[in-house]
Amino acid sequence: MESVQLQRTYLDLTTPHIADACLRLGVPVRCAPPSIRPLWANMHMVGRVAPVRHHGSVDVFLEAIESSESGDVLMVDNGGREDEACVGDLVALEAQRADLSGIVIWGLHRDTSELRTIRLPLFSQGALPTGPQRLDGTDSRTLVSARCGRHTSTAHDFLVGDDDGVIFVPLNRAADVAELATTIRDTERYQAARMRQGTTFRAQAQFDEFLTTRKEREDFTFRQHLRAIGGAIEE
Repeated sequence: MESVQLQRTYLDLTTPHIADACLRLGVPVRCAPPSIRPLWANMHMVGRVAPVRHHGSVDVFLEAIESSESGDVLMVDNGGREDEACVGDLVALEAQRADLSGIVIWGLHRDTSELRTIRLPLFSQGALPTGPQRLDGTDSRTLVSARCGRHTSTAHDFLVGDDDGVIFVPLNRAADVAELATTIRDTERYQAARMRQGTTFRAQAQFDEFLTTRKEREDFTFRQHLRAIGGAIEE
């Protein structure tokens, strides 16, 4: 699947759809820490990872943006620090002018009012007025990988961010994940539509039949039952 088509497909998928698809396909589910939140509600951001590790100076961001491609997402690794904000309005404007899709920060931002005006999608752990007061040396990983909590991402990863958080998907599995996530989404939408029309989920899931089978087979699970009737919503 081409990059542009991949982005369009993921724009109509939520992070829960993607997480469920990863689980079913055996793709490791890699989510950003739940403390990383969107700067405003109803945000939806997709794109390939443009990784960068912050060492105290803005030049690493400029270098990462310089080597990025249209539609990428700047993934900033500031080690989850809470003593400094590492991204502000100027970096966001620069990323926007380079046609990036957004910014994710394992750390803090500042210039909140200006960032909301700029409207470039941004996820972070929060805001702090104080900028960096250090200058550490860079290393070979600075523009190669970025950590985000327990997980590390590279330019070989795709990410999606929405109101539920941020999830990373390896590019070489992104098309497969998108295809299954689309099926999951459509199944859930169909089930929800029928519920609004008066058919309970218990009826759709043939829950009475499941309870009967479970009496005969104590190890029989609801997930097995849903798979058998083609109504799986979780794995």
